[in-house]
Amino acid sequence: MLMGNLKIRSQVLGIVGTNCYLAFDDEMMEGVIIDPADNGPVILNQCRELGVTPKAVLLTHGHFDHICAVPDLVRAFQLPVYAGKGEEKLLSDPSMNLSVTYGDGVSLKKVEFLDDGDEISLLGRTWKVIATPGHTGGSVCYYLEEDKVLFSGDTLFCESYGRTDFPTGSGRDLVSSVVDKLFVLPEEVNVYPGHESQTTIGHEKKYNPLSSYQR
Repeated sequence: MLMGNLKIRSQVLGIVGTNCYLAFDDEMMEGVIIDPADNGPVILNQCRELGVTPKAVLLTHGHFDHICAVPDLVRAFQLPVYAGKGEEKLLSDPSMNLSVTYGDGVSLKKVEFLDDGDEISLLGRTWKVIATPGHTGGSVCYYLEEDKVLFSGDTLFCESYGRTDFPTGSGRDLVSSVVDKLFVLPEEVNVYPGHESQTTIGHEKKYNPLSSYQR
């Protein structure tokens, strides 16, 4: 049952400009942090300034530029961390998630892994897990049907899509994920990607390079 309005605040963090999102209910003043890229103190300060209490961290995938602030957030709030099933090795291996290449290695092992179609209840809402392998083998998107919101990570960007040349990536899987899993959502769904600007499913069905693969 929806309580208040869903508010979404973003910060661009880290060396490759990742969108870190704070989604919160404006009545409950509880929030969910999606893809905490880097600089945990900045994320924590945003929560304090808004008066929002974080309740969970959601990861769309396990690359360094989406996970480096997780340890800071867990230490501060003892938050549960969720990710897609299939990201276990990527999240736990600093070489595979590339964190050791760009700074201190990050290894995340206390993570709750979610299957395609799983639903979790946060902020008085149902967050549906959509498995979207391609950018990584265990990439997922998080869909809030009632709010018409999708957090797409590095699967779908505004008029673009995620690269597939990193460990566990697959171009074939990415095309299938976007066309068969995301383009079937209502066109008015607002898409919050891991990089660059917000878009909609309708816009991407018209202007994304992968639109040519639609059946």
